[in-house]
Amino acid sequence: MLLYERRMNALTDISHELLTRSGALPSQLQKAARWIAKNPRDVALMSMRTQAQAAGVQPATMTRLAQALGFEGYNALRARYANALRGGGLSEQAERRIVLKADSAEAAVMAMLGHSAAQLDGMARGPRAMDCAEALLRAAQIVRSADQIFCLGLRSSHAVAWHFSYTLSLITPHVRLLDQAGGTGLDPLLHAGPGDVLFVCGMAPYTRAVVEATAQARRAGVKIIALTDSAASPLTCPGETVLIAPIASTGFLHAMTPAFALADTLATLVAQADDPEMAARLGELDRQLAALNTYFSDPV
Repeated sequence: MLLYERRMNALTDISHELLTRSGALPSQLQKAARWIAKNPRDVALMSMRTQAQAAGVQPATMTRLAQALGFEGYNALRARYANALRGGGLSEQAERRIVLKADSAEAAVMAMLGHSAAQLDGMARGPRAMDCAEALLRAAQIVRSADQIFCLGLRSSHAVAWHFSYTLSLITPHVRLLDQAGGTGLDPLLHAGPGDVLFVCGMAPYTRAVVEATAQARRAGVKIIALTDSAASPLTCPGETVLIAPIASTGFLHAMTPAFALADTLATLVAQADDPEMAARLGELDRQLAALNTYFSDPV
């Protein structure tokens, strides 16, 4: 595994542990924990007082959080992040491109495909595979019981949201993609409420409109299913269903293959629901597609 990805995985593991262990702590300690998890580089580089100010808590809160988590003091907590980040910077970008220095173009291609395969295998068999499976099952139940299903994702995440929306549209009429066509894409959220769900996909760096729309939906009581890259993502809140997709890649752009895999799996779980009307709807769709001569077929 590339050194860059090892560092990113280490940061993800630390943040996941931090948020999990702080879940039962007082609200101010949880607030500090979420800021730490979202800003790992700042934890290693900034003073505790500056971090507390950025997190909106008192400096003593940072110390109490560290002690509540079993550390001697805040410096010990900072050390975990510093160790994970040590040696970063431009060298990380070089390591991300190391696969392109393979002996041949074919070897580089196989290395890139192998990298994607390893990420998928990690989600299926890695140390948090059971957490992933449980989150997918919870998400499927939420989607199946929702009055309306809204799907949102912009920039690189738009394709994932679109694909999930399209797949669900084959089995239910109650799904809506929040697109940006005409600048009115988010307007349907005005009518969303507690009986609805928002499936939102977003990876760092997070698109402002997506973060703000998710917060708006949350305030309206809409259930959130966030497909994102970290439990500390601004798209998440404690108690909500979160699907974590690794995004480290061998190039400059982050990987989206794991996100597509999670969206596909979720759609499949939803489609496997015991719904006697599903087969009828799919049959109607098949007849319509045939009537419109949608798909190419060789002439007889």
